[in-house]
Amino acid sequence: MALPEGRYGKPRRALPRWARWSLPVIGVLVGAVVAWVGFRNLGTQPVEAKQTAFEVLDDRSVEVTFEVLRETPEQAVVCIVRARSDDGDEAGRREVLVPPGPSTVFATTVVRTSKEPTTGEVFGCSYQVPAYLSTR
Repeated sequence: MALPEGRYGKPRRALPRWARWSLPVIGVLVGAVVAWVGFRNLGTQPVEAKQTAFEVLDDRSVEVTFEVLRETPEQAVVCIVRARSDDGDEAGRREVLVPPGPSTVFATTVVRTSKEPTTGEVFGCSYQVPAYLSTR
């Protein structure tokens, strides 16, 4: 049975041969790039820190003690420690240099605040130490 002429439009042409093999290859490459970026951003961190204690010293400062675990102990680390007020605002922040040493280090610092602190915490750590904190 033949289709009536002009009723269904022109028949579709098949994809060219180069497109049939190149489109899946491009799709696989894009998927590999997305997986690599996801691993770099969401994979295990080379340096981790956790707060072990804090003590509010007065209405303008808090002392924070924290533990740093690092994969590369021969590198210095910078940690950002912050104080928060009762309403949840960040009331103070301080960068702390953790020099090269053992893979697990305990550090203590005092954070000065702009209003009365309620808690102190470690925001995060990095191997990218700013030049003004560097000991070199």
